[in-house]
Amino acid sequence: MEDCLFCKIAKKEIPSETVYENDSLIAFRDIDPQAPTHILIIPKEHFASLEEIPEEKKGILADLLLAARQIAKDKELSRGYRIVLNTGKDSGQAVFHIHFHLLGGRQMTWPPG
Repeated sequence: MEDCLFCKIAKKEIPSETVYENDSLIAFRDIDPQAPTHILIIPKEHFASLEEIPEEKKGILADLLLAARQIAKDKELSRGYRIVLNTGKDSGQAVFHIHFHLLGGRQMTWPPG
């Protein structure tokens, strides 16, 4: 998508602090971190939200979660971490390109929002 911030990051048109990348996704540090470790994990292909991922592309969800697991291991988050996926305006989704937040490095509280 032409005006999508995360598409531009995925295409390296906007710089980011990349922490993980493969053929289908990229992960980078959030510019407004909510925890000592706050990484955004996005597919390189544009989908506005979870609602837009077609059945035939469902494997991207596994790729995103497995990348989160690997990044958590790489960042030594052995005490725990949280993965957040906001879907839609009312959930707090601000960038309409599906992305997982990987948060760690501090005690998380419940309920989260």
